[in-house]
Amino acid sequence: MRASTSAAQRWLGHKAAACLTGAGLLFIPTLSDAQEFSLFGGGSRASSINTYTWAFNYQEGLGQYFAASFTWLNEGHIPDHHRDGQMVQLWARIPVGSPQFVLQAGVGPYRYFDTTTSEQGGSYSNTHGWGVVYSVRAAYYASNRWITQLQLNRVHVQRGPDSSGVMFGVGYQLDAPGSPGPRDWASGSAHKVTNNEVAVYLGKTIVNSTSSPTALGGAVEYRRGLAKYLDVTVGYLHEGSSKVARRDGLTSQLWATRAFLDDKVSLAVGLGAYYAINENENSATPGPGAGKFSGLVTIAGSYRLTGHWNARLEWNRVVTRYDRDSDVIFGGVGYRW
Repeated sequence: MRASTSAAQRWLGHKAAACLTGAGLLFIPTLSDAQEFSLFGGGSRASSINTYTWAFNYQEGLGQYFAASFTWLNEGHIPDHHRDGQMVQLWARIPVGSPQFVLQAGVGPYRYFDTTTSEQGGSYSNTHGWGVVYSVRAAYYASNRWITQLQLNRVHVQRGPDSSGVMFGVGYQLDAPGSPGPRDWASGSAHKVTNNEVAVYLGKTIVNSTSSPTALGGAVEYRRGLAKYLDVTVGYLHEGSSKVARRDGLTSQLWATRAFLDDKVSLAVGLGAYYAINENENSATPGPGAGKFSGLVTIAGSYRLTGHWNARLEWNRVVTRYDRDSDVIFGGVGYRW
């Protein structure tokens, strides 16, 4: 009984830490809205092995000399480790010679997810932990709102190899500056991004194992705006049936969300819980089960087609404590009123 209680306390501690990071993200948009969205790609090195690396980055100004960002970083594949995760960084920035050329240095916590060769004799395990990422970046802001960037990352983690990466990035300023260069602060909003919305999704589930089996999945979701930059969703997620597992159930998340380009486009980050109503193990070496509750982290974007209809994209990460993490990547359509 004591062992069971101790395990439950450890699990709740991990979930609480993840929720604190997510809560921090939710409050960033109340200070200043999102300004820049960037895609990065390049090379990484860990344990004397070269691999690829890529990232999505969402950054906003906190005055002339500071900025904050949320990043989904993938560190590539090296033997026994397939690692990625989310990080929040605080940046110091300074123009060099021209307002259009900016040097930046950032640091922040990294919540990582690593698919590793199992130490307990299984085929693999999903290891979760915390790290820190140090970054330096050179960015050039063109007069048409596009940004070209070169970034260096150094990743330190609790368990597993540290890594160093070099990435080239292309970004776009979602809020137009008064003159070429980064905005100090973004413009505010007078209304909520969302009132009511129902959306349906279809896409692919990828189990985070060494073989990465896939399945066809789908979801339905109701979204409600709570405040200018805060939404809540409830939904039903069906992950499909892969060679490893079949799982579906109820989801609920809180979202930091932001609209721009005359409310045509929105970006959001969601954090919440997933309760598996149906869960069947198809593996010859199944996990210990008891996996009814899991964490759910999502990045999402939408494009408004008409006054009521919009197209949606979502990348969901299901975070388990029994080695059945998965990525669920969806496209969908939503109706707003």
